[in-house]
Amino acid sequence: MQEGEVEILRWLAEAGLRGDEPNEMFRAFCERCNNIGLPIAYAVGLMDTIHPEFEGHAFEWRAQDTGPRPLRTYTSSDKGVSKTNWENSAFNYLLKTGEQEVRREVAKGAPTDFYRLAELKEEGYTDIFARVERFTGKGSIGAMNAFYSVWGTREADGFTQDQLDILRRLMPTLALALKSVGSIRIVKTLARVYLGQDAATRVFEGQVARGQAETIDAVIWLSDLKGYTAILDSAPPEQIMPLLNDYSSVVISALHRNGGNVLKLIGDGVLAIFKGPDLGAAASRALKTERELRRDLEYLNQRRNARKEPCTGVYVGLHLGQVFYGNIGSRNRLDFTVVGPAVNEVSRICTICKATNRDALISEEFVKATDEKGREKLTALGEFSLRGVSEPMELYTVKR
Repeated sequence: MQEGEVEILRWLAEAGLRGDEPNEMFRAFCERCNNIGLPIAYAVGLMDTIHPEFEGHAFEWRAQDTGPRPLRTYTSSDKGVSKTNWENSAFNYLLKTGEQEVRREVAKGAPTDFYRLAELKEEGYTDIFARVERFTGKGSIGAMNAFYSVWGTREADGFTQDQLDILRRLMPTLALALKSVGSIRIVKTLARVYLGQDAATRVFEGQVARGQAETIDAVIWLSDLKGYTAILDSAPPEQIMPLLNDYSSVVISALHRNGGNVLKLIGDGVLAIFKGPDLGAAASRALKTERELRRDLEYLNQRRNARKEPCTGVYVGLHLGQVFYGNIGSRNRLDFTVVGPAVNEVSRICTICKATNRDALISEEFVKATDEKGREKLTALGEFSLRGVSEPMELYTVKR
């Protein structure tokens, strides 16, 4: 093994340990290969991941690049043009045959039988080499079970066997470094998706001990769908999940836009908090979220109504109080959430929405934290007795 190879292997290990950006790592790898005499002029890498919005990451490099290309994502290849392209690709060939590599010396008359080969030949590439580094079952995370790559050169005689052997020796470590970074990204993505941004950040920082919690003052949001039980009874079963996804999406998007931390999806309900330290600003953000939600619901219901799908609305309860924020549960099943009397009270407030047919009900404690401009948009409804709460509570609603 040449000194240059050893240096690249050492650098890859360090890049994986550092957690370098994968597209930057891929670019730097290609350039370092050029520096030791490998005439790579074109390279593409693919690796699946676990993400709710896309299927995997793609890395691309060309010798004329002056910097790393943006990290690309690709969606499912199970239909349309994407399916056709995948089925005709060298990667699919490797997947179906179980082979590890395939080569097409197109300048020497090899067939251009894979996706993009004819295009690459037209661009002046003479030799195309595709390879897969497979992960074992123990080393996979869902669909992230392999690293696929394509390497092209413009050399008249293509790659030499010695050059391909060097690539073969380097590929497993490149795949391992990219897999290391990809695995961390998967963990962070899943934590953000299932725990929420703030809770995920706290877990990453090591706040994972059972009972580890802090007392905070926060604005508490609880919302649920109007008439959800009736919809369950009347709508076809196949419409229920799309309905929940549509309405949850508009609620959560409005919360995220305004700095809300979504903690739980409880059936058709959403529990979120707006943290301080300025609770007045937190209350203003919550009211802005409620206004934007009404606008977004109108657009959503127009689209669903046009498709003759069930439509509904959202009840919102808003409260302000002290809560315990942290890890609650058993040794092997924890939940990062908020608990305390204020959480129970906002649940009761949301229930009163249904009894009074009000879209939103807001506690007096919340109103006290809002500025004058915010209070002008609210109107008092009087005192209400909440189940499990000893004293009646003054409730307000939003002027429409």
